[in-house]
Amino acid sequence: MTMPASERLGSYIKRAEQALNATKHAALKPSGLTVPQYAALLFLSENPGISAAALARACAVTPPTMNTVLRNLQERGLVERTPHAWHGNVLETRLTDEGRAVMADADARAVRVERALAAEFTDEERESLIALLGRCVSVLEAVRPGTGSARD
Repeated sequence: MTMPASERLGSYIKRAEQALNATKHAALKPSGLTVPQYAALLFLSENPGISAAALARACAVTPPTMNTVLRNLQERGLVERTPHAWHGNVLETRLTDEGRAVMADADARAVRVERALAAEFTDEERESLIALLGRCVSVLEAVRPGTGSARD
């Protein structure tokens, strides 16, 4: 049961993801941020105090990867991590003033990429693309081996 490469949706999704990441990487370079660092700052700007574990889930990376990202951002003075008021073993992460300034610059650059991408589609096409990609995620999560799905 073979399938030609031209019919494999995964390769098209992967190429789109790689193109987006490469374009964002180039756009963010003047800000001195990597794409994962930018993603962390973006989620932190919207969710001050979020834990590293929750931030890792939001950014779709592993907790060890997020800890490395946060350590690098902390060393640059862009984030600060302090113990949670009630849960001393949980560190809350927040942007510093410098982090907010870098985030504002980086976000303006990333938004230009996102707007250029969005401009290629009508409102209806964007809504359809979002729905289709959501269906991709749902089916892939359902058929992932080892998740206890009926399709294992």
